[in-house]
Amino acid sequence: MKKVLRITKQLVCLSLLTVFLGCNATQKKESTGEYIDDSAITAKIKSGLFEDAKLKSLQIEVKTFKGIVQLSGFVDSVQSLTSAGEIAGRVQGIKELKNDLVVK
Repeated sequence: MKKVLRITKQLVCLSLLTVFLGCNATQKKESTGEYIDDSAITAKIKSGLFEDAKLKSLQIEVKTFKGIVQLSGFVDSVQSLTSAGEIAGRVQGIKELKNDLVVK
């Protein structure tokens, strides 16, 4: 009986360890909290881009990873490029903004 209890305790400890390590962030993978924060940042930026009637927001892709935002895609003018960068820059929680939009 003691042996079964000891094995059960070890399995529970191993399971908990696995769960906790699975939630840790690495350089190439976000933690669960970072993923949620990045999703919120992306949604706020996309919403801001959509509200600007001059921008074709469907041609602008927004990616966020660990607080670093990358804008990519095509815009019609330098003014649109600048405007998209300003809209994204106003969102709270951004660590860095990479504006890789291209004027066509």
